[in-house]
Amino acid sequence: MKTKLEELKNNALAEINNSAGLEDLQEIKIKYLGRKGELNSIKRGLKDLSDAEKPLIGALANEIAEEIEKTFEIKYADFYRKSVSKKLETEKLDITMPGDYKPYGSQHPLTSTINEIVYIFQGMGFSLVENQNSPEVETEYYNFDALNFPADHPAKDMQDTFYTVNAPNLILRSQTSNAQIREMEKKNPPLRVISPGRVYRSEAVSSRKNNLFHQVEGFMLDKNVTFGDLKGVLNEFTRQFFGQARPTRFRTSFFPFTEPSAEIDVQCIMCSGKGCRTCSGTGWLEILGAGMIDPNVLKGVNVDPEVYSGFAFGMGVERLAMLKYAINDIRLFFNNDVRFLEQF
Repeated sequence: MKTKLEELKNNALAEINNSAGLEDLQEIKIKYLGRKGELNSIKRGLKDLSDAEKPLIGALANEIAEEIEKTFEIKYADFYRKSVSKKLETEKLDITMPGDYKPYGSQHPLTSTINEIVYIFQGMGFSLVENQNSPEVETEYYNFDALNFPADHPAKDMQDTFYTVNAPNLILRSQTSNAQIREMEKKNPPLRVISPGRVYRSEAVSSRKNNLFHQVEGFMLDKNVTFGDLKGVLNEFTRQFFGQARPTRFRTSFFPFTEPSAEIDVQCIMCSGKGCRTCSGTGWLEILGAGMIDPNVLKGVNVDPEVYSGFAFGMGVERLAMLKYAINDIRLFFNNDVRFLEQF
């Protein structure tokens, strides 16, 4: 058996040294040192040796296995270095060559505008409404009734509101103010909340109107909240959003859920005088509606209007984006024209 072991060693070392490459080398290792290899075949015969021969032949078999393994590793390392060097020679990369341009996407202008609005109001202590409190498919109660809309208000007509076929009073919300009611029902004041989202109205699509658009609703409810607080918050918003302090004006208006109510104008961003088409020569552009929350709305959510007061506001995201980026057609936001979108 000793002779067989010596012969196996010599054959293995010779084949390793004469191997042609890494694959050939692996096959040689399996042939001699594998579980079913020649060395293990010889070792299985140790049981037939005498007790005196077993330790000697066993030790010799282990020495031969170690020598074959060591020779294999040296040869393997030599082949590996050669293969890496060859690969580096054949796969050189010229870093001075210009690369291939691969276009990549970015945020939609409406998404970035919403994010900017949210960021500004969060900086003033407002929190983002929870998703479950701002559903797009809504009941008439949360969209109208709880906001102090009378039963015969024209906004409830089929011409203005999208009604679903699932239930008589189930609609696509026409404003994000529904979140105001749900938040006040579930949480106690003080509250500062903003609710961005999609809204739907049965409008004739034009360069200025669409039947789907985005709003950001916000409200603040606490003790001793005044109209002055409302003006301060909205003036600070316009300053940050438009990048400078722009003159604003508050015009008397009417909304069922606020009293008093106002529409807020900002000095025309693109005004060129009396002939300005953007502001029709007035010098002012309406950007949002706001007012003090009507006591009837507070009573409906079990908030005492003698203790708490608050204000609410709502703004159209598309309108703000159009003013900020000088866009003259709202349909551009929805047409997916790459020539328009890649500018952002």
